[in-house]
Amino acid sequence: MQKPLKQMNARGEQEPKMDIIHYAAIFLSILLLLLFTRLDRGKNSPPCPPSLPILGHLHLLKKPLHRSLVALSARYGPVISLRFGSRPILVVSSSDAAEECFSKNDVIFANRPRYLAGKYLGYNYTSMIWASYGHHWRNLRRIATVEIFSTDRLHSFSGLRREEVMALIRRLVIDSNGKNGFRKVELKKRLFELTLNVMMRMIAGKRYYGEDEEDSEEARRFQEMVEETFALNVMTNLGDFLPIIRLLDHGGVKRKLMRLHEKRDAFMQGLIDEHRRGDGCSVSHKAGAGGGGEGRRKTIVDVLLSLQRGDPEYHTDEMIKALLVVPLVAGTDTTAVTIEWAMSLLLNHPAALKKAREELDLQVGQDRLVDESDLPKLPFLHAVINETLRLFPPAPILAPHESSEDCIVGGDRVPRGTVLLVNLWAIQRDPKLWPEPTSFRPERLLEDGREKEHGMLPFGLGRRGCPGEGLAMRVVGLALGALVQCFEWDCSGDPVDLSEGVGITVPKAVPLVAGYKPRPFATSLVDERVEG
Repeated sequence: MQKPLKQMNARGEQEPKMDIIHYAAIFLSILLLLLFTRLDRGKNSPPCPPSLPILGHLHLLKKPLHRSLVALSARYGPVISLRFGSRPILVVSSSDAAEECFSKNDVIFANRPRYLAGKYLGYNYTSMIWASYGHHWRNLRRIATVEIFSTDRLHSFSGLRREEVMALIRRLVIDSNGKNGFRKVELKKRLFELTLNVMMRMIAGKRYYGEDEEDSEEARRFQEMVEETFALNVMTNLGDFLPIIRLLDHGGVKRKLMRLHEKRDAFMQGLIDEHRRGDGCSVSHKAGAGGGGEGRRKTIVDVLLSLQRGDPEYHTDEMIKALLVVPLVAGTDTTAVTIEWAMSLLLNHPAALKKAREELDLQVGQDRLVDESDLPKLPFLHAVINETLRLFPPAPILAPHESSEDCIVGGDRVPRGTVLLVNLWAIQRDPKLWPEPTSFRPERLLEDGREKEHGMLPFGLGRRGCPGEGLAMRVVGLALGALVQCFEWDCSGDPVDLSEGVGITVPKAVPLVAGYKPRPFATSLVDERVEG
């Protein structure tokens, strides 16, 4: 059979195959793009791994993101330059560079990138989390600091938090049925109920969970919203880095965000309308854990509505909802997760658990429940909490910042419009700062006093550091102290699985199921409260 003739040009020369030309052109284009990318970065720019056209460095990323970035930083250094699609990224994995970003360059990095989540979940970039740095954001921050998280405001709700912790202890004692052996409990569910009750009573005077009432439909709706928020993993949405994906809404992220916003907005508007009609409850509503109401102390919704009456054009319902949704969503799951991690670590380290209980018995005794006023006298418990936050920070990568102008970080030039990602997980496990960085050793934070807390950034730094740190530490300290004080915990079985789950936060991959039994004084304490 005759073979087909090869294609000849006008001079009778054989034409090269088109597929070879095609691949050669692609290869040359990639080389040129890589060259121009390096030239565009200029001198004194942070180290940058080789990238791909369009994708940049997205192909190098795997879940979980914080571990993926650790691998890159181990190869290229603690300050590296990446490109996620169309966005320049600065990844910082050292304590010194992070502190430089939030001290000398704090104002420059005070903006947030305009991610899709900020449009829908951040009320079109007007919430405290998503607003750009400026007059509006400063005013939101002032309101949050003075009206929501001030020392006086937190102190006024201390009795409420103690009641909810006592309700948790009572429920666990009752569920144990007075048996001598250990009873199993999934702590995550109980801890979420605790933190939601605390936040809802502070914000709106409502209590969703209790031992004598069924879980309300409203509570289930809210829990679903929280789980959906963290499951979306809005900080790594590909549409924020590749415009074509955002335009086509690949994966339906935009639709999911819109639906979630509608549910959250309706939920928050319902709370506001209840209070405006006079149907809202004071913080003494369903005052659990022994009744004994606190009087009609103002809730946070009450306080914000009073601001609205003074300036309704600025303090709109939308602004109030944007202020309230942040602590309500962010302050429930993250706090519960932190307590669950702390208990998991203590169960894997019985000596630390015993030491924490001995400290509580010495400083508090066995005739009353630990109180927030006791926390300053419990340095080892405080060290346990901080060591937990070091190993398993609720946000392993701090919320993204964006540079408003060119600046210098670690001697390297960072151009305007660069997204800053601080890998907190890497900093808090840096072997240069922490000997045996993966080991749980609360004592390390007591060896040289607070100097050992250099490199601890679980709540961020600078202007945009978390304003709810004081509240979070109070709730975690009180709840963890009560669980250690009131119960014996079974440490005899297999070690607790410390695998990390995936999400914006770092949940446990396997929820903690622990064996417990009440100590005698805890049973007596609950019996006394019931009789009272």
